[in-house]
Parts: sequence; structure tokens; C-alpha cells
Amino acid sequence: MSGDPNLVKGPLKGYHHETYVLALPGGTRTVKVREPRSEILWFDRRCFRSEEELLRALQGHISRVPGIVDVAGMPLQGFIEGRTLGEQRRPGRRVPDAVFDQIVDLFREMARVTPDMVSVERRCEDRDRAEDGDSAGFLERLIVFVEERVYKKNHTAFAGLFRALGVSDESFTHLRKHVLGLQERPFCLLHADLHRENFVLDPKGRLWAIDWELAMLGDPLYDLATHLYLMRYPGDQESRMVREWCDLVERIRPGSSSGWERDLPLILDFKRAQSVFTDVIRVSLSLREDAGFNWVALPVAAGKLQKILTAAARPLGLAQVPSRSQIMAALIRWRGEREAAERHRGAAQEDRPVLTESGAS
Repeated sequence: MSGDPNLVKGPLKGYHHETYVLALPGGTRTVKVREPRSEILWFDRRCFRSEEELLRALQGHISRVPGIVDVAGMPLQGFIEGRTLGEQRRPGRRVPDAVFDQIVDLFREMARVTPDMVSVERRCEDRDRAEDGDSAGFLERLIVFVEERVYKKNHTAFAGLFRALGVSDESFTHLRKHVLGLQERPFCLLHADLHRENFVLDPKGRLWAIDWELAMLGDPLYDLATHLYLMRYPGDQESRMVREWCDLVERIRPGSSSGWERDLPLILDFKRAQSVFTDVIRVSLSLREDAGFNWVALPVAAGKLQKILTAAARPLGLAQVPSRSQIMAALIRWRGEREAAERHRGAAQEDRPVLTESGAS
């Protein structure tokens, strides 16, 4: 496509995709070409079938998002030259005022994009979508996704580990009771993944929002909660973001911040609970290597899971969070169970009758 292999850069750093950047013939445009990593587990609900078609629809509504270039009938995203905010300011560090103000501007633009303005093909059917304004129904669908597509789908492989950590089917009952009664808020466009690595600062200091793959139409307070959860602002900047966000969304669509004092902490608790189910799987799998089990990384992994479980103890109804040593022991037992299951499967396959071309064993 580029006409010169030397003009291809990559793979770029990224979790979900293997991504390359190439200059199109003539050097007028630089685009991204990417492919989902086959070995990566997807733990997030995706609303739109095509990120590229969504970005095409957002042109003229959101100021700085990647443009779309059609090459041989294939839509490709334009590549934004610059550095991510995460490269310059790690989570927990202050965000410069000039960048902070541009993030607020992005929320302002998204609040103006209502569901009827986005005519892009959706993944889910109408019956699986909450009605405009039904914030409780919107969050319930996210809980159902975590329960069915993360917890139950991986239950066979991780049941023992979840049980040892105090997590069970009953955890979802506690979570639903904990977040019960969200107020209604008019829906708008949500990015749903606004963290420091998804903000790119170009050489002129302009902020671009990338990776719209998890974008949704839903409760605007959910987008604010997800942003705060992922950004880890210092306390004063977090408070400022909440104040400015409430002010701007109320000016654009009255009622968009209704009940935020009660509902924002509840949605943040959902994010903490969600992290338990996704990170237990991710952290445990990260300990598996080609050469065996990563014993060196075990204490750090157990410490990470203990922090995640502690943060989610209340919404999940955990009476007691396991100690670091107990979590290490649970991970070791899980490793033994997995190895035994794999040996059993291997033995079962070896015992199967081998059929000849005629069908006789």
C-alpha cells in the first residue's frame, strides 16, 4: 500500500491490536493499519460495528478525532503525529491546565451528540439497548455483560480462583443492590475509554482523542466516572473536573448531571467491581509463560489483586479480603488445577480412536 516497505513503522505499542503506520504514495497522508490480536481477551462491551464508520460520522461534531481515508475500498484511520498524554504525564500526576481545558471541551462536544445524530450500524439489537434517559437500565446492561461475557464465559477455567478470592454468583446480586436507583439522565455520545494513552498531543499542543472502539450512546455520567477512574487525577483536579463537567453538560442539556452527588460514587463502584472480574483473569494469565510459571512476578501480582479486591469489597459484598499470602496460595493452586486439566485433555485426545480413510479404527 505504501509502495516502500521502509515507510512502514510498527508494530506500535498497544494492548488490543497489532498496529502499523504507513505513508500512502505521494506522502500526503499517513494512516494506521491494524488487526485485533487473536490471543487477547476482550472484556468491554462494544456498541458500534465499525470504529471507522463512527469516526466518519463524528467529523464535524468532534473537533479533533482521526480522519478516515478510503484506500482501495477500505476505510483507514489517519495517524495523529505526537505523543500520548501518558508518555508525558503518568497516572496520578497533574495534567497541565491547557490540556485539562481541552479535555473539558471534548466532553462539551460529546454532550451535544445525541443518539438520533449517530446513524451508524450497531452491534446490539434494539431490545438490548436502554431507552434514552434510562440510566439504571444502561448500567444494568453493562453489569449483564460482565456477568455473562467475562465471569460466566470464563468460569470453567477460573471458578476455583474466583471462589478462593471470595467472588461468586452472589457478588452480582450485591452489586445490583448497591447501584440500585440511578436517576434518569438524557443520553449522549460516550467515548467510554478516555485515559492518558488515548489522548495524543500533537506538536502544536492540540489534544486529539483516539481509540473510539468502545464508544457508546448512554448515560453521560458513566463517561465522566470512567474518565476519573482511569485518569487518576490528583484530588483537586478531580474535583475541578467534576465541577466543570456538571456545569457544561447542564448548559447543553439540562438534567445531564441530575443526581451526580449520589450516582457518581455508585458508578465508580461499578468500575471497581468490573475490574475484579477482568483483572483476576488478566493477572493470573500474565503469570503463565512458555517456560512455566512466573514465580518472580507472583508477589507483585498478588499485591495488585489485593488492592483491586479491597477497592471493590463494598459493592461486591466481600466480608473479608484475602491477604496477600492467601492470594499467592490461590494463584499457585489455580496453576496446579490448570496444569492438571491440560494434562487430562491431552490424555483424552491420545486415547481417542484414530480413523482410517475407510472409517475403521
